[in-house]
Amino acid sequence: MMDYSKIMCRRVQDIQPSGIRKYFDLLQGMEGGISLGIGEPDFQTPWHIRDAGIFSLEKGFTKYTPNAGLSDLRSAISRYLKRRFQLEYAPVGQILVTVGGSEGLDLTFRALLEPGDEVIIPTPSFVCYGPLVSMMHGTPVLVETRAENDFRLTPHELKAAITPRTKAVVLPFPNNPTGGVMGRGDLEALASVLRGTDIMVVSDEIYAELTYGGRHASMASIPDMYERTVVVNGFSKAYSMTGWRLGYVCGPRPIIAAMTKLHQYAIMSAPTTSQYAAIEALEHGDGDIEAMRDEYDGRRRFLVDGFRKLGLDCFEPLGAFYTFPCIKSTGLTSEQFCDRFLAEERVAVIPGSAFGPGGEGYVRANYAASMRDLAEVLVRLERFLGTL
Repeated sequence: MMDYSKIMCRRVQDIQPSGIRKYFDLLQGMEGGISLGIGEPDFQTPWHIRDAGIFSLEKGFTKYTPNAGLSDLRSAISRYLKRRFQLEYAPVGQILVTVGGSEGLDLTFRALLEPGDEVIIPTPSFVCYGPLVSMMHGTPVLVETRAENDFRLTPHELKAAITPRTKAVVLPFPNNPTGGVMGRGDLEALASVLRGTDIMVVSDEIYAELTYGGRHASMASIPDMYERTVVVNGFSKAYSMTGWRLGYVCGPRPIIAAMTKLHQYAIMSAPTTSQYAAIEALEHGDGDIEAMRDEYDGRRRFLVDGFRKLGLDCFEPLGAFYTFPCIKSTGLTSEQFCDRFLAEERVAVIPGSAFGPGGEGYVRANYAASMRDLAEVLVRLERFLGTL
């Protein structure tokens, strides 16, 4: 008998599976179940974007694209970033099209890290950063953000986490799972800590278009930060294109060149059909963004108000499409709460503990679901809380 535990990479074996997928999988086949777990928009990809993808197939555009992505797409990304966020990146040499933002993050860490390098990661945050760093033999340095600071990373927390081995800091804002954001003033305060160092910023801006009450600010737009920032973004959230698997990274030419080499060997090029659809999204999709964001905003306020009326303290999310209610008053751990809520009321939410230090005592519930489902969740939650 083969002993695969001795054959497989120990580092891979030691990484824990995502705490998000567990509840999604358990809900499958459960009659009357409602999922507020997976971070996926409930909107269809807008028709004009789907039609562009279909048209590319009809025209036979099914060959490999250049490794960095279609020239027209990279030009469209460049114009979009300038128009929406005042960021200037050249289509040639500073933009790489990837298989989702996830590949962009993976490439960034692979291009930057040597064994033993440290990466500062504010938590609670998305589950992939730590494992990706560990896979590169780096050391994740988890810094707990707090509700009293609106789940922002403060200059004091950043400075305290820096050591001689610090290679990079991740800025996952707007934040999944908390919905916290970092305004321009917040970023300028962090920049004052980073200036004069060789520390890179990995700015995950996949939710940049889903901000409420103000325009998203990128660390790359802060003076002296452009040269030390890699911006990771994509099409999944803003255009409801999760299954199209398309993202991009922007940054200094030497770093993008290194990522492109890795991309050549591992991926070759991102899906061709998706790239043609993405051109249409960037050139004619601003209205789609506004419509979806307005709808999310209404759902956001409805769900936060509902939690508060039921006695659960809930931080007001100002970005992404997640709420992060505090469930400490129930006396249950995050995982106990989620297990019982699913078993007793057939509603899937995610334990805050899945997102790292600071997440225990909270659960993540997304509002990328219909108002009908959100209203039903509140009915079931009231009933569930009454049994505790």
